[in-house]
Amino acid sequence: MKADAISADAGLGLLAAIGNTPLIELPIGTERAPRTRIFAKLESVNPGGSIKDRPVARMLTRAIAAGRFENGRRLLDSSSGNAGISYAMLGAALGVPVTIVVPGNASQERIERIRAHGADLVITDPIEGYDFALREAHRLAAEYPERYWHCDQYSNEDNWRSHYEGTAAEILSQLARQTGGTPDAFVAGVGTGGTLTGVGRRLREARSDVRIVAAIPETFPGIEGLKPLGHPGDIVPALLDQSLIDECIQVTLEDAVAMCKRLTRSGLFVGPSSGAFVHAALQLAARENYRIIVTVLSDTGERYVSTGMWQSRSG
Repeated sequence: MKADAISADAGLGLLAAIGNTPLIELPIGTERAPRTRIFAKLESVNPGGSIKDRPVARMLTRAIAAGRFENGRRLLDSSSGNAGISYAMLGAALGVPVTIVVPGNASQERIERIRAHGADLVITDPIEGYDFALREAHRLAAEYPERYWHCDQYSNEDNWRSHYEGTAAEILSQLARQTGGTPDAFVAGVGTGGTLTGVGRRLREARSDVRIVAAIPETFPGIEGLKPLGHPGDIVPALLDQSLIDECIQVTLEDAVAMCKRLTRSGLFVGPSSGAFVHAALQLAARENYRIIVTVLSDTGERYVSTGMWQSRSG
């Protein structure tokens, strides 16, 4: 078999492995809400190890079909790390050159994974945060239009549609099989806004009174992959449908890490954004009479060992 045929087969295999992730009931609860059941999509089983495989697969395959990468043009985008891994992995499998702008506070594991797939990295000042990396990607795209096609996951409609047609549809189908019902509430965060917008829209169509809750981190030190919102100068992603959000729950990095460590005691090894979502879900359950709350476990905790979050002294 020729090398290009092998590469094509590998790319198709990776694409086929994305999505249809398990919906698991979390073995965690609160004495103040003993009847509330919390379910989560286990997104670390995607081949790129995170929920970002879903939108990246859709955005990238549609860009290939549209001829965006003719004459050696590169895919360009900014990422806190997980989408960068998905771009690099699928770009390598599908023969698309990739450049990712990443803030310097992204975990070392994520940076090294992106490099391992052969993508080029532009690393920005960590103190400037995610919004600076986003602005730098826009600058490069404007300055070198013949070199780059800017995918721009923050405004690309295929981002939220991947969750509307995939993640949310799976939640509704899986939850119906497991409980016979629909979610009373959905908890997520805002990175690009794709998950909250896509899942939120589909769930609201299925049930008009579903409560959509956003877990919002503090500005500093923040939580990798999540944007703080509501401060002067914060960039609100263009595709985020803010009208869906019924409530925002503030979550600190300490809250998120503590929840991650709590989840390890039940066998789940997840990253800080997942901890933030579960923390917010428990906060919601403790004060509202919900039967079913759904969230997502965005990625794996193995991606954050270098940050020190798993050291015993911090928990």
